[in-house]
This record gives sequence, structure tokens and C-alpha cells, in this order.
Amino acid sequence: MLDSDRWRAVLARDPEANGRFVYAVRSTGIYCRPTCASRRPRRAQVNFFEGPTRAEAAGFRPCRRCRPEDADMADSQTEMVRRACAAIDAATDGPPTLAVLGESLGVSPHHLQRVFKKLMGISPRQYADERRLGRLKMRLRRGEAVTGALYESGYGSSSRLYENAGDRLGMTPGTYKRGGEGARMRFTIVDCALGRLVVAATERGLSFLGFGDDDAELEEELREEFPKAETIERDDTGLAAWVGPLIAHLAGRTGSLPLPLDVQATAFQRRVWEALRTIPAGETRTYREIAAQLGQPTASRAVGSACARNPVSLVIPCHRVIREDGGLGGYRWGLERKERLIETERSAAEKPRAKRRA
Repeated sequence: MLDSDRWRAVLARDPEANGRFVYAVRSTGIYCRPTCASRRPRRAQVNFFEGPTRAEAAGFRPCRRCRPEDADMADSQTEMVRRACAAIDAATDGPPTLAVLGESLGVSPHHLQRVFKKLMGISPRQYADERRLGRLKMRLRRGEAVTGALYESGYGSSSRLYENAGDRLGMTPGTYKRGGEGARMRFTIVDCALGRLVVAATERGLSFLGFGDDDAELEEELREEFPKAETIERDDTGLAAWVGPLIAHLAGRTGSLPLPLDVQATAFQRRVWEALRTIPAGETRTYREIAAQLGQPTASRAVGSACARNPVSLVIPCHRVIREDGGLGGYRWGLERKERLIETERSAAEKPRAKRRA
């Protein structure tokens, strides 16, 4: 990267440049991140360094405003997690243990576990499980035999997979290979604060939730979502226990929705969705912030794509993710509904705070 390119990044406060270099000002003796909000110096006073260590070796001290020395630590942690993910992805004889990973990276297992979970939102073991499951799904979709696909994907025995198949695949591997054929689903459509609400579930958990104005269109969309299901039957009474918490939430009377789910997801989608469920009701995050939380700061578009593929809106609160400029971004069920959801949750969250102040 040329110094002229670095200077343009500093002038633009380009977030993509963070972690790639720091700039130091000779007249003040201070070095900063490219995105530092401090007043821009004259170009003639600026030196560029690859990182805080070299800037400090040259006699500069870190800016107290943007704290570039902390950014350097974050960058090193991101690199450590990236290397850990690469080692897990490359393993062919089953996922490496935390001790083996830590030894290869020169860190303690405890430190690796803590940093990995902080950046990725899941543990190394969970990441390995998701990658292994992803390989299995790919092989099954290609038509490979279940037994062969299972062992080629890194499962030591069929029992290890089948004991958790309901939680991970949402169905047995054989059923998944047939595209969900044979799944049985119930649904109901009810009034809610945002119009009509369709709720659909298998015996394992909630599989689809959406909003609309026309019952026939909502049912058609549901059937298009699950074209190979054996049955999709209306059941207004059997799903009442699940509908109640959803209606209460939409009316602003509750802040959490601990409902069981039966959804399909890639490893990355599952990580994004788990990150969305950590956003408190009444708050929002940007697509870039979610990407950074996952340790992939340049994956904002991929995060947006994972949000768009969320089949259980509200329970997995993709409406709480907005654009960097404060715009709402996209929402499958309409931006007006997204805005109302955010405002309802924000108002509900403010009420307890107001009571405490009183």
C-alpha cells in the first residue's frame, strides 16, 4: 500500500484501513488509527507505520481519543481466531482439541476459548461442529449415501450425528437428503399489531414466521417456502401456546421469545442469527457491527444476506440491524413494519427505566 493511498484513507476516515497501518504526527508526537476523529494534520507532518509497535519504537505515543494500541490488540486477536478457524477447516481426522489448537497458536486453551467466543459468538468446538455439519449437508445435497457422507464429513460414528439430528438438521440425515420430504407442519394465521401474522412449526419447533395483509398470500408464501413437506395443515388451537408470546411481544409487553426453533442454516447464517439474538430489545446494531462481532469486519453484505434469509423474523430479530448511516436497510416484511418493531421495542424498554428514575 503506497503512502499516497494511506493518506487518502486517512482523509476519508476509511474504516477498511483500520488494522492495516497507523499514522503519526511529528509536531505532536502522537500516532492514530486512520479513522481517528481528531483534526487532520498537514501531510508534511505525517509518517506512516505498519502498526503501533513500530510507531512507538520510533518515539510516538498513542492517541487517547482513538486508542490505536487497543486496536492493535484487537487485530492480533482477529488474526489468532482466523488461524484457529483455518486449522479447524483443514482438519481431516475430526476437529482438533482446544489444547492442540492452543499449542499450535502459542496460546493457552483458556485464552483461545475466551477470545474465540468473544469474536465469533460461538466456541471453537461449536464452530468445528457447524463446519462438519456443513460438509455433511453439502454431500447429502449432492446425492451421496448417508453412511459415506457421514464419515467423509468427519463424524466418527453415526450415533454422534443422529443423537443431535433434531437440533442441528431439524430432521434425520436421510430426510434432509430428500429436501425435507416427509416433514409435517402445522400453521395458523392471526391478527397482530402489524397486520396478519403467520406462524408455522414442526413437532420440533418454530420454522416460519411472517407478516402480511392477506391470509391467502401468507399461506401461499409458506407453501413455497416448504414445497416438499408431506403435510402443511392449519391448526389454530394447537399453536396457541406459541402464538401468545409472539402477540404479547408485538404489543410491547415482553422482551424475550425463548421459543424452540426448527430452521435450516449454513454455518455462517447460524453465527449471524445467534449474534442477532444477543441484541437487547430496544437496541439496534449495524450490519458492520455484527460483522465485526463475528470477527469478519468486511462481511457486512454477507451479514445482510443472512438477515434476509432468516425464516423466523421476530424470534431471530433481524429487524434490529440497520445501516451504518442510520437507514433501516432492508426487511422482508416491509420497512414500515421494521420501523414499528424497533419503536415498539424501544418504548417497552424505556418504561422500566422511567419507573426507576421516578
